[in-house]
Amino acid sequence: MHCPFCKHEDTRVIDSRVSDDGATIRRRRECEACGERFNTFETAEIKLPSVVKGDGRREAFDEGKLRTGFMRALQKRPVGSEQVDVAVRAVVEELRRSGEREVPSMRVGELVMRELKQLDHVAYVRFASVYRSFEDVQAFREEIERLERDLPSLEGLQLSLLGDIAPRKERRKVAESSSGEAAAKPKTLDK
Repeated sequence: MHCPFCKHEDTRVIDSRVSDDGATIRRRRECEACGERFNTFETAEIKLPSVVKGDGRREAFDEGKLRTGFMRALQKRPVGSEQVDVAVRAVVEELRRSGEREVPSMRVGELVMRELKQLDHVAYVRFASVYRSFEDVQAFREEIERLERDLPSLEGLQLSLLGDIAPRKERRKVAESSSGEAAAKPKTLDK
């Protein structure tokens, strides 16, 4: 390998280490001419499938776009960058394992939603609202109810999406009955 400092044609490897996930090898190199040291990284180059958009256009898979989609959905949510990296790697790995030359953008979206569902329910609903083109509040509510029904095993790990919010009519009845009781019973101060 050429030295990036002096462009000498020969460098030697002085150390090699495998990354924690086993996907990358880091090599520490030294130039024999100028003595400068630098790192190189070796990864297997596996071509990911092209993404077929809804209108039929084809695009090369872009991991940066995938990460941006995750980050938008997770904006201002309590999810660390390491968790996002793991989710992005999971989607990329799933696409690699598929062996397909082309994959519909809908499939990529479903994989993202699967990962977001495990990371953060609010981010999942944000992404789903755009991805599935929710038209009204009822569509949001149905998706939230479906999410809560599908994920009882994650109960307690994340905050409830709707909390203990009763439907509007019930809340009004409760408010009216409690205000009626308050008017019927005057408050007394005990000293």
